[in-house]
Amino acid sequence: MLPRPRLPHCALILLTLPLLVLTQYEHLGYPPGYPEPEQEQYSPPQLGPDTPRIQLRLAGDKRKHNEGRVEVYYNGEWGTVCDDDFNIHAAQVVCRELGYVEAVSWSSSSKYGKGTGPIWFDNLHCSGKEKTLALCPSNGIGVSDCKHSEDAGVVCSDKRIPGFRFFNALPNHVENLDIQVEDVRIRAILSALRKRVPVTEGYVEVKDGGKWKQICDSEWNELNSRVICGMFGFPGEKNYNARVYKMFARRKKPTYWDYSVNCTGNEAHLSSCKLGQLTSLKSNSTCHGGLPVVVSCVPGRAFAPTAMTGFRKAFRQEVRSQPLVRLRGGAIVGEGRVEVLKNGEWGTICDDKWDLLSATVVCRELGFGTAKEALSGGRLGQGMGPVHMNEVRCSGFEKSVTECQFNKDALGCSHEEDAAVRCNVPAMGFQEMLRLSGGRTPYEGRVEVLMERNGSLVWGTVCSEGWGTMEAMVVCRQLGLGFASNAFQETWYWPGQVGADVVVMSGVRCSGTEMSLSHCLHHGAHLNCPKGGGQHAAGVSCSETAPDLVLNPQVVEQTTYMEDRPMFMLQCASEENCLASASSQTPANSYRRLLRFSSQIHNNGQSDFRPKADRHSWVWHDCHRHYHSMEVFTLYDLFNLNGTKVAEGHKASFCLEDSECDEGIEKRYECANFGEQGITVGCWDTYRHDIDCQWIDITDLKPGDYIFQIVINPNYEVPETDYSNNVMKCRCRYDGHRVWMYSCHNGGSLSTETEQTFPGLLSNQVTHR
Repeated sequence: MLPRPRLPHCALILLTLPLLVLTQYEHLGYPPGYPEPEQEQYSPPQLGPDTPRIQLRLAGDKRKHNEGRVEVYYNGEWGTVCDDDFNIHAAQVVCRELGYVEAVSWSSSSKYGKGTGPIWFDNLHCSGKEKTLALCPSNGIGVSDCKHSEDAGVVCSDKRIPGFRFFNALPNHVENLDIQVEDVRIRAILSALRKRVPVTEGYVEVKDGGKWKQICDSEWNELNSRVICGMFGFPGEKNYNARVYKMFARRKKPTYWDYSVNCTGNEAHLSSCKLGQLTSLKSNSTCHGGLPVVVSCVPGRAFAPTAMTGFRKAFRQEVRSQPLVRLRGGAIVGEGRVEVLKNGEWGTICDDKWDLLSATVVCRELGFGTAKEALSGGRLGQGMGPVHMNEVRCSGFEKSVTECQFNKDALGCSHEEDAAVRCNVPAMGFQEMLRLSGGRTPYEGRVEVLMERNGSLVWGTVCSEGWGTMEAMVVCRQLGLGFASNAFQETWYWPGQVGADVVVMSGVRCSGTEMSLSHCLHHGAHLNCPKGGGQHAAGVSCSETAPDLVLNPQVVEQTTYMEDRPMFMLQCASEENCLASASSQTPANSYRRLLRFSSQIHNNGQSDFRPKADRHSWVWHDCHRHYHSMEVFTLYDLFNLNGTKVAEGHKASFCLEDSECDEGIEKRYECANFGEQGITVGCWDTYRHDIDCQWIDITDLKPGDYIFQIVINPNYEVPETDYSNNVMKCRCRYDGHRVWMYSCHNGGSLSTETEQTFPGLLSNQVTHR
């Protein structure tokens, strides 16, 4: 018998390498344009006559609509599931029975609050393949020795099972069941609305069993419309012209869903609403006393169409008076750490009892829809200043989160518990107008845009001249890929799509707040790109997280003093241009008067702050005997009260390292022995007042009142979650003999009215190019 041929080891490695590469990036997900793995189609459960008929729902203090305490409806009563022996396999059965593709995680010890009623299941031993939780081996339905402090919870995936069809095992108890459908949409019906972006009016349709169906409006009310509009990113609803829709319904026969809908109006998602009664259809398949449900939603100001501009190009809080609530630190529009204004000072909300109801009030207040997720634990970065609110409890109908009940006592709360939100925002279609091509992962590549040229839409590249962090930030936001981690002016290593090498966009300049690259300043049809596209096309790499540097204003205020220093001791500082220009004429035996201070720079973001330049390009400074990793790290300026700059200084990144860290966080960066430079999340870098260039030269300054300003990372060399807090200002008084600093604060920490009394930069959102 001939021996069977065997593949050589190198061939086996080559065959398995693609699988390993795919697995390496599987956690990143699949952005638009990338094929996703095929999902199995839904098949309804076939239950034997002895199988208990149950229904499931997710309840409790939820922070997403697809998570919560597992509750079981059986024998006319809702109850819970004990966490004894509960595992990911049981969670998988629960999630799939509810129509989700899979379970993400599960929790024990009543994480979502204690339930009520019987504990229907205990000691579940599921394989994960069961069609219903009732088929999993257990102690028997209703047999348990648990307490509600042991109630189990699950987190299900966002994706629904394709072809999922609601299976009602308890037809006589419809009013107690939550809605379970594959998908929901608003479908524009009128021709005048079909091309409008975003879609604000049309039929409400649910996808059940793989088919889109309308809902009969005989039981419909404004509270249901409020929930639907909120799901699609709209804060409110309005009336519409019903006569037009009656005419349309006569021409085209609707296909109705089997049930009506019963919402209370404060739900964040349709899946939290109750099923209404069975739809009563006439013999001609029309519903008794009704037509298909139509909603007309009111978009927030940032998304509202206008006659001149279509819609506003950059999201900003556009209200006449000072807003009381804002979001900070989010990567995309509609997400961020929640901050509230109280007594002229911005502060945060503690995450104790923070849930979807309270998060939804915040989202609607800011012109978005309902909350997609209520985040806790400083997930979107830590704020500064006071914690203004704790244990917030909203009904869901308040106009502002400041109207909700809350505990004024925030003792025990730190910024590690800052609450945040992700809101539902309208689908603007921006993601389809842009793509990244040629990258090793979906999060990087050459930027290619869809532009109109000669009457047709074509894909092409973006000229890289002047391309920087702000432009890259807009690209990553537009694609929903988080923050920019790098902006590239050469992309020869990313070949891109064939036929998309031609430059179709040049002269791009972004402020960083735009929702789409097309909203940034650019040359339009008058292209000007001397380098051309190809290897000089613009590129980006994106990241879900970014650092956030914030200066401690109290340290500056407490360490400021004045020193007269001889010129012969300032040789190194003179070489680095840390003295006023007039110092070049100062004799060596004379002195310069220096305003000295310490600066303590914290990283409150979600990832480490690392210098843009690689180690091999750091510059050795022979005078100071250390490497500079950034050409300019901070700017120091003095302004008179009219806003005119009267003195300045700058500080190169002498060495970025972790001087100290919060409790439980280890230092990662230190400069000794050509070490890695950076600032770890939760750590800070302290530049002492006695270090060279940690000053402003005020030798020629006249006595008087001034504004002192520090700007960190002024040239945006390193991307951050929030540049507005990179500016710190103080009032400064100099009498010719002494100097005082007072009222020091970070940019954006005070009300607009107070901030306007301080000349200088209002934030770091300016162009330094």
